[in-house]
Amino acid sequence: MMTKTAEQLTTELNLLVQHSKENEVIARKLFEIETAVLSCQSSEQLLKNLLDLIQEKFNLSGIYLLLASPTPINYLINGNLQSSWHQRQTTQIDGEQLKKYHPDNQPFLCNHVETFKQFVPQHLLANTKSVALTPLNLEGKLFGSVLFCDNNADRFTPELGTFHLQQLAVKVSLCLSNVLIREQLDYMAHYDRLTNVANRRLMEISISEELNRQKRYGNPFSILFIDCNKFKQINDTYGHDCGDKVLAYVATQLTELIRENDRCFRYAGDEFVVLLSNQIEQEAWLVSQRLCQFFIDHPMPYEQSYLNITISCGVATSDGKHTMDELLKLADEQLYLHKNNSEDTQQITNA
Repeated sequence: MMTKTAEQLTTELNLLVQHSKENEVIARKLFEIETAVLSCQSSEQLLKNLLDLIQEKFNLSGIYLLLASPTPINYLINGNLQSSWHQRQTTQIDGEQLKKYHPDNQPFLCNHVETFKQFVPQHLLANTKSVALTPLNLEGKLFGSVLFCDNNADRFTPELGTFHLQQLAVKVSLCLSNVLIREQLDYMAHYDRLTNVANRRLMEISISEELNRQKRYGNPFSILFIDCNKFKQINDTYGHDCGDKVLAYVATQLTELIRENDRCFRYAGDEFVVLLSNQIEQEAWLVSQRLCQFFIDHPMPYEQSYLNITISCGVATSDGKHTMDELLKLADEQLYLHKNNSEDTQQITNA
C-alpha cells in the first residue's frame, strides 16, 4: 500500500476545504431562497419569486417551469391562475413523459439540450449547453419540474452530484403545498364549485366594498338580479345533470359577457347576481337587455342538439341610501316584474 506524500495530502485537504466552502455557499443560497418563498401568499407569487431567485443566485442563463398534464392538483391550474406570467414562464408536458426524466424522483442532468426543444421555447435554449430538471411533488404525485439552463456544457452533467438539487426540490414542494392548501380553502370558502363563480359570501363582501366606496368617493354602481327561466321544468324534463350543465353554462356566459371589473356571483339555486361597478341605472338596463338577448340568440349545446335557455333580469342602482339587503330586494322585485311581463308578452304572441 502506497503512502501518500505530504503534498498529496495537502492537495486533498485543500480540495475538501474548497468543496466545503462551495457547499456552504450553496446551502446559504438555498436558505435565502427558502426564507424568501416562505412569505409568499399565493402559488403564482411563490413560483415567480422562486424562479427569479434561483436564476439570480445561481447565475443561470435561463429557467423555466414544466407542469405535468393533466395536473394531479386540479385546483392549481384553472382560469384564475392563467396569468400572463404563467404563459411566459411555464408550459405543460405530458405527465408520463415527465416521469421518464425522474424515474426515481431524482433530478435529471443533461448536456444534450436538443431533447427539450419540443416543449421549451427556442429563445431559452438558443445558447443553452446543459440543463438540470428538478422534480416537484405535491400530495405524493409528480406535479412539475423546474428546468435550469446554463451556457456552460460542464455546468450540468450526469456525473455531477444532485444532493443540493434534491434539497431544493423537497423544500419548494413543501412550501408550494402549504400555499396551495391555503388557496384551496380560500377558493372553497368564496367560490361555487359547480359554476366556478363567486358565491354569496364573496358577493356580500364585494357589495359592502362598493357601498363604502360610494360613500367615500360618490362612485355609482348597480346590481343585476338574474334567474333562469323555467329552470324547474328543465330539471323535471332532462334531469338534474342537465340542470347542473345549464347553471354552469349560464355562469360561464355571464362571466364572459361582463367587463373585467364587474363580478358575477351565484346567489342561490338558479339565481345569480352581477355587480356592475360605476354603472348608473340606464347603463345597467342596457347591460341587462344585452345579457337577455345573448341567451335568446345562443341556445346551449346539449347531447347533439340545443336547449333554449333564457334568463330574466332585474336592476337596482345604489343611491348611497339603501343597504345591501334593500338593493337586492329592489333588484329581485324588478326581476319578477320583468319575468311576468315576458310571460304576458309570450301569451299574447301565442294567442
